[in-house]
Amino acid sequence: MLSTAAVDLGPTLRLLALAALGALLPLAWIWLRRGRGAAQGRLAALTALTLFLTFDLIVFGAFTRLTDSGLGCPDWPGCYGHASPIGAEHPIAQAEAAMPTGPVTAGKAWIEMIHRYLAMVVGALCLVMAVASWAERRRLPHSPWWPTLTLLWVVVQGLFGKYTVTLKLYPAIVTLHLLGGLVLLALLALQRESFLARALPLPPPRQRLLAVLLGLVVLQIALGGWVSTNYAVLACGEIPTCNGGRWWPAADFGNGFTLLRPLGHTADGAILPFEALVAIHLVHRWFALVVALAAGLAGWRLLRDGAVAARWGRLLLALVGAQVLTGLSNVVLQWPLAAALAHTAGAAALVLTLTLLLARSRPAAVAAAAAVPQPSPQASLSGLA
Repeated sequence: MLSTAAVDLGPTLRLLALAALGALLPLAWIWLRRGRGAAQGRLAALTALTLFLTFDLIVFGAFTRLTDSGLGCPDWPGCYGHASPIGAEHPIAQAEAAMPTGPVTAGKAWIEMIHRYLAMVVGALCLVMAVASWAERRRLPHSPWWPTLTLLWVVVQGLFGKYTVTLKLYPAIVTLHLLGGLVLLALLALQRESFLARALPLPPPRQRLLAVLLGLVVLQIALGGWVSTNYAVLACGEIPTCNGGRWWPAADFGNGFTLLRPLGHTADGAILPFEALVAIHLVHRWFALVVALAAGLAGWRLLRDGAVAARWGRLLLALVGAQVLTGLSNVVLQWPLAAALAHTAGAAALVLTLTLLLARSRPAAVAAAAAVPQPSPQASLSGLA
């Protein structure tokens, strides 16, 4: 008679308990601050807090990748079958002894698991928002399907996180994981905006320009993710030329932009040539000029659209300027961790800023804001981002 080994759900249950405990802390803080207020106010505060944590999660995900900690725990969702690196101390020590500079060390395991813990907290808060939105659906300014969609997207992100590990940092999956985090950020920003009833009337050409700019920014972030996940940041070690003063060095675009291939290899299993990394780097570098010019044009146009729009224009120009500086420093200073993290944070801030601009300039948002008293200019500035 065949016997089947029982599945040990203990580590998964402990991880879920940790996620619940982590979510209880922000929920308790919101309750203490707004416990006597309307349920809508508590839900608005929870949305804002989840948005903040999601931004942090994106930056910490970059930290995990940049410190080569993505395989710090080479299984999922736990760490060597345990809920934390404490229980996995022995297998981690064995892996570290075998490869002292390899993907598994005690420090990298903790970085990877902290990233997972934070992701689980965000997921738990999105679950609470979805349930609360259905319970309060008659009093909310948005459909409860929006937080439900956000919750479903969190599940998709969790799958991307799983396959990032199980497929050993497959570049296409890692890049999609980054883009998925930005989609989650945008979804939460739109929900947050529905509570604020703020508007920024802009002419249709300006709205179209901002929409095009957002598309260009997302494409540039995808290219940047492809650069990072393929470790092509230093494939060109000088600015503005590349490798020996050449404006257009030898580059293998075919292998560089073959999406379905493992890390460091071509689609047929050969070692990825250096020229492929050069191609990846060059496309990201030159497309950055297109994005910077489009952002400069959008920012300049916003400066001419009134005082409130001008503040957004200055913010947009400042973010783009910071992105250019951090991008240059990644090459000139040989990819310092602080600059790389700032580059990721700036990209997320650009997506957030453009999402808010487009949300507030929609005709429906303008009409809704006209029906309620508007905040003072000082309050608007404090809530700009």
